[in-house]
Formats: sequence, C-alpha cells, structure tokens
Amino acid sequence: MDNEKKQLLAVFAHPDDETFGTGGTLARYASNGTEVTLVCATRGEAGEIADPALATPENLGQVREAELECAARQMGVQEILLLDYRDSGMAGTAENDDPRALVNAPAKQVVQQIVAIIRRLRPQVVVTFDPQGVYGHPDHIAIHRHTVTAFHAAADPTRFPELGAPWQAERLFYSIVPRSMLRTMRDWLASMGEDTRDLEGFEQAAAQWPDEKIHVSLDVSEAVDTKWSALSCHQTQFGPDNLFRRMPENVAKQILSQEHFALAWPAPKPQLQLEELFAGL
Repeated sequence: MDNEKKQLLAVFAHPDDETFGTGGTLARYASNGTEVTLVCATRGEAGEIADPALATPENLGQVREAELECAARQMGVQEILLLDYRDSGMAGTAENDDPRALVNAPAKQVVQQIVAIIRRLRPQVVVTFDPQGVYGHPDHIAIHRHTVTAFHAAADPTRFPELGAPWQAERLFYSIVPRSMLRTMRDWLASMGEDTRDLEGFEQAAAQWPDEKIHVSLDVSEAVDTKWSALSCHQTQFGPDNLFRRMPENVAKQILSQEHFALAWPAPKPQLQLEELFAGL
C-alpha cells in the first residue's frame, strides 16, 4: 500500500447524499492526495425545491446535477460518475412507478455498471449506504443492495469477465448515523422549541447502530467548513427548513464534524476500532 495510490470510491443515490454523510471524509482524503471518485445513481429529479426561484419540477434534475458538480469541486472529488437512472421518490409516491426509476432498474444492469467502475478504478475502500438507507429512501436501499453485490462480484473472475480483470477492494464501509448523533440533534432542536418529527425516519434506522457497532468515527472538524460550503452548493435541498439550517451554524458544524462508518467487509472482529478508513492498509 505504501507505493500504491490510495483510491476511495463512494457510491450513493442522489446529489447531496455524498455531502451530508461523508462530505468531511471525502474532503479530508482528497486533500491528502487520495483519489476520490463519486458514483451517483440519479440526478435527484424527485427531490425538494427549497425556493421556487431555484428550479422547477421539469429542470430539477439538471439543476441538481450542477449542484453536485459544485459540491464535488468544493470537496476535491476527482471524478463524478452518473449512472443515469431517475430518482424513484419516497416510498408510496407516483415516482416509484416510473420505468426509468432506479428501483425499477434490472439489478444485473446496475451491478454491471458498478462492477465496471470498481475494476477500472481498483479502489482499496468502497463506501455506500447502510441496509436501511439512513432513513429508508427506496433509492438509498437499492443502491446499497446493488453496491454490495457489485463489490463482491468485482472480485469474482467468473462474474462479468468481459468487464476486465477482477478486483478485490480491501474494505467495504457503510456510512451510518448512530443513535448518539440523533440524540444530540433531537436535544438541540427540542431545546430551541423546534419540531423534531422530521427525525423519526432517521431514528428508526439509527436504532440499528449503537455506538459499539461503529468501527470508524472520523473527526472531520478541519474539513467541516469545506463540508458546509459543499452543502451550500445543494441550494434546492439545503434550504431554511433543513434540520441543520434550523440550528445555530456553530452547533450544526459541531454535529457535522463527526462522520461514522461500519465495516461491512471483511467481517469485523468484536470491538474493532479503526482510526480511519485506510488504517493498516
């Protein structure tokens, strides 16, 4: 590893996914010379529009792609790879039925795309969502499932041999929101008299992640201003009603200064704690 270029591959579903959960991590590694590549499955066409002056439902995908490019520049991401599926929307919405939606894409097709990327880039570390997709968004769950399958398929010489030589990445991590972080957010919002109901979906997923299941907790305070700038690129999503915008900025940055990961592969030993994603590689 000493003479090998470090490669970090992050695979998410929508523009802004990469920044909220891993923006400090991506910026930190990019700043130390690691090649950071971001795969984004959709353009977020079914997302929010915080201000009608920013976008329309018809051009939101185009606007969010530009926001993603802005955020990636802030963080130092070397390459963005769009898989070109459509945002499936929240569970139970009409967008779920769109044949172009990620949730309706043939699994083999999506997996092949990600396998080809892994074999071309040969990353040591791959990061994606946890099985609950942070708060249960159908696209988050879908890209989690496809990425995990592709991670293992990329290392199997019998799978997709036409896509190049097999590559075994050394670690697969899930980006997670642990219980303790959600408790901190709830306490701050409640202390300011803010409605905390928006946290309910996150808390259901966070229940799966007590602190003892966290394998890496990165202090990204040195990159938190960069992360905040990247979040601010996502203007359509990071409006005044966003949970972090409803806190004092210094409090929001304090919470955002910690990013958490669970090691999914190889199977972690009990009580495993790593200083960072590449520790020991």
